[in-house]
Amino acid sequence: MTPAPKTPSHGHLDGRIDVVVHLGFAVLMVASGVRYVMRHAPADNLWAVALAAAVCALYAATAVLARRNRGPWLPWMVALLAAWAALVIVAPSFAWCSFAIFFLCRSVFRGWPAYVAGGATAAATAVGLFRLSDWTDVAMVLGPLAAGVLLTLIYDKIERDAAVQRKLLADVSTAQDQLAASERAAGIAAERERVSREIHDTVTQGLASSLLLLEATQRSWPEPSAQDDLLKATGLLRRNLADTRSLVHELSAPGLESGPLEEALEHAARQYVPAISVHVTGDPRDVPPELRHTLLRVTQSAAANIGLHAEARHASLTLGYLPGAVTLDMYDDGRGFDPGAVPAPSEAGGYGLRAMRQRVEQLGGQLSVESTPGEGTIIAAQLPLRSPEETP
Repeated sequence: MTPAPKTPSHGHLDGRIDVVVHLGFAVLMVASGVRYVMRHAPADNLWAVALAAAVCALYAATAVLARRNRGPWLPWMVALLAAWAALVIVAPSFAWCSFAIFFLCRSVFRGWPAYVAGGATAAATAVGLFRLSDWTDVAMVLGPLAAGVLLTLIYDKIERDAAVQRKLLADVSTAQDQLAASERAAGIAAERERVSREIHDTVTQGLASSLLLLEATQRSWPEPSAQDDLLKATGLLRRNLADTRSLVHELSAPGLESGPLEEALEHAARQYVPAISVHVTGDPRDVPPELRHTLLRVTQSAAANIGLHAEARHASLTLGYLPGAVTLDMYDDGRGFDPGAVPAPSEAGGYGLRAMRQRVEQLGGQLSVESTPGEGTIIAAQLPLRSPEETP
């Protein structure tokens, strides 16, 4: 027989069941021994009591070794079954202890060895009881055998249910680990996307505008206008430095946490389009910080595009307060472009519109771009003042 070692996954419940079985065996052995001694002559008691003591010692050794899964416990189990079979045949008074022997066999064996050991226990008990009836009562044979079959079927069902439960628990644990890994990966990807948008809307746009101003200064130097361009470039670079420090330390943009929203948007837009006009419609009210942040970044990105590419004579920003939303419209009468022909993002740029759209849509809003070559551009954003889950 090839035994399957007892796995350590039974847990505390199985441990308590084993303790109950072992205590039951001890109680039944003592009761059966007392019954046997009281019903038989002292000459017969000596051998039966010695065999019972040997069975107890073998049971204890087998139970301890099998529980710890240590040492060659298989010979001990075979010796226990042999000693038990001899005891129950010689002294049928010990037949009640068959239940504990059966459960010990099923707990230490797996597969067909468990059925063989359980069947041997039932057969020895049947022979002992049949001998007790002077070989006349067939029920003494059928009873232990039927009980052995029923216990085997019940134990098999319990083991199958336990295996299914362990598999379900393992599947749930695996699914939780996979979900946690997916959430970590999604969080990392979202954080990278957020940082890329922050860098584009602040540092990249400001550096591009500063570069244009410095190039203009170089072309017009030493004309008086070069001084103005140099001052503007210096101011933008200082602003870029502040934005970079804010980004590194995860600080909010200046003017975002307090102060009127329209003033923060106007300040952000005038860094790139000094002559932009700002209008407010509706009744101004408090806007959640995440909406203020998104509106500020959209304004910075759109204004930077106007200053870098539009060549506009006029530009305007309109902040609107609706009953359930806040809107932002930026218009310029510049050169315009074909929204459908915007190149994919690359090292040369192209992240602005995508970043603006992602920011707005993450908060349940909508961003639209209307532009025609030679006829200017309108960028319109609408953000709900309620959470995306509450927005129809």
